[in-house]
Amino acid sequence: MSSTNLQVDDQGRLRHFLTIEGLSHSILTEILDTAESFAGVTAQQVKKVPLLRGKTIVNLFFEASTRTRTTFELAAKRLSADVLNINIDASSAVKGETLLDTLRNLEAMHVDMFVVRHADSGAAHFFARHVAPHISVLNAGDGRHAHPTQAMLDMFTIRRVKGPDFGRLRVAIVGDIMHSRVARSQIHALNTLNTGEVRIVAPKTLVPVDAESLGVQVFHDLEAGIRDVDVIIMLRLQRERMQGAMLPSEHEYFHLFGLTEQRLAVADPDVTVMHPGPINRGVEMDSQVADGPRSVILEQVTHGIAVRMAVMSMTMRAHTDAEAQEKQNV
Repeated sequence: MSSTNLQVDDQGRLRHFLTIEGLSHSILTEILDTAESFAGVTAQQVKKVPLLRGKTIVNLFFEASTRTRTTFELAAKRLSADVLNINIDASSAVKGETLLDTLRNLEAMHVDMFVVRHADSGAAHFFARHVAPHISVLNAGDGRHAHPTQAMLDMFTIRRVKGPDFGRLRVAIVGDIMHSRVARSQIHALNTLNTGEVRIVAPKTLVPVDAESLGVQVFHDLEAGIRDVDVIIMLRLQRERMQGAMLPSEHEYFHLFGLTEQRLAVADPDVTVMHPGPINRGVEMDSQVADGPRSVILEQVTHGIAVRMAVMSMTMRAHTDAEAQEKQNV
């Protein structure tokens, strides 16, 4: 079964959210529009809506990630769901329990959604293929493969700052493209939303061999790559995923690819600077840029809650609607 068939039901509704690849422009736009409707919830005195009351969501993290897990937890709680956080490092995986055993045991607790983060590419797809029909699976990052909610919160941030017409934008993604699941998801999202020009900028050792087939322009010089762009998305150097000497040193990387105010001068005067976090200051960018007026890095974190609320509500609605239809047919 393809990713698209696994993610979308017969009515075109999102039932799992595993990857951006293969999803339609209309589904991505629906996610962004739904997130917009939730964006104001955080400003309310009571920061809750009752959409998922009575539902149980399990954050199943096989990899540590304070920021992503926290925003998923907040999103679920703001939708009035019950949330269970499970740290697998300290759980049954250490005792030799298989992924399928873990899944079956949690299913027996009558949960409604799994949010899965795993070091292996394809782990979220594995869960989605094996869960009971009423359960949704959201991918919170799997290996080098995908991080779809991060990409969508980035798209939401761009749309809020630059407006809904992606076709007039030049966007540059800078840094460790090779090891970044975020970059792959961002590229798919930007191209699906018909972005005018998508560039990747990185040393040759950090660019995947199939990069140009993804529908991007490849640059190995920072200033050439960010010239006249409207949005710059910096990526974290993922030392933990690198094998061998892919970089001479972090100091040398900053010298060639670190974003500074001086280098920003070649971009559009109204350029927006983004980073999925956490930032390595003095490696990917200096503090003057990270904390400067062009940076929307903290806004990205805030928007992550609304986007994850959107995806949770859309996937659960698809299951609820399908169950209601089945009861009508009986």
